[in-house]
Amino acid sequence: MHTPNKSIIPVTLTTLKAACSQCNLRELCLPYGLSASEIEQIESMVGVRRRVKRQQHLYRAGETFEAIYAIRSGFFKTDVLLEDGRDQVTGFQMAGEILGMDGISGEAHTCNAVALEDSEICVIPFAHLERLSREIQALQRHFHQVMSREIVRDHGVMMLLGTMRAEERLATFLLNLSQRFTTRGYSPAEFHLRMTRDEIGSYLGLKLETVSRAFSRFQDEGFISVQQKHIRILDIAGLKKLLNHPPS
Repeated sequence: MHTPNKSIIPVTLTTLKAACSQCNLRELCLPYGLSASEIEQIESMVGVRRRVKRQQHLYRAGETFEAIYAIRSGFFKTDVLLEDGRDQVTGFQMAGEILGMDGISGEAHTCNAVALEDSEICVIPFAHLERLSREIQALQRHFHQVMSREIVRDHGVMMLLGTMRAEERLATFLLNLSQRFTTRGYSPAEFHLRMTRDEIGSYLGLKLETVSRAFSRFQDEGFISVQQKHIRILDIAGLKKLLNHPPS
């Protein structure tokens, strides 16, 4: 297991106060119906933001768990180191989502979190979150819902890896990204992939060549248009139909 070098600070720390009430992601991060005083309490909990440069670690496997992190802007991947030395990608996280919950049970992080582009996160000390959750029931329910979504997503990946063909896996991946971008007010049909095809393959349990062939087939069939990492979905219905009626 990697032993973190505590003398290296992989992020630039700023002491800007994260004003939750003014954040355009508040509907994703905060429960509905909070009073002004309750929002003020939550703002006091989120007292620090961190900027994480592309390819830098937010945290590493084995480091002591102290906080969870709300992604304010940017994109991350989580991965684990396999016994054969390869990195296995376990997830991709974007603005409005939470990182760090892997450390709750064992009080140490079980995976690495790496920025795929210059990003900014809000640090939420977990001890403070627990205390505040006991006082604000809506916050507790919301956090449980967030954890539940993570569990459901993990189960979805297990099903994806266990039962789907390569092209179904990639279609599911692109449709999931489309839905998540839509939730954040972005185009559901046009977006930039922050991850490499190799990282997509690691996440989907596919070889790089298989991922590249699937992208080429989708483009040939008119499902998508690809220009390097820029994706335009031309036929969302076609991708969905592929999942319901896989090729023989």
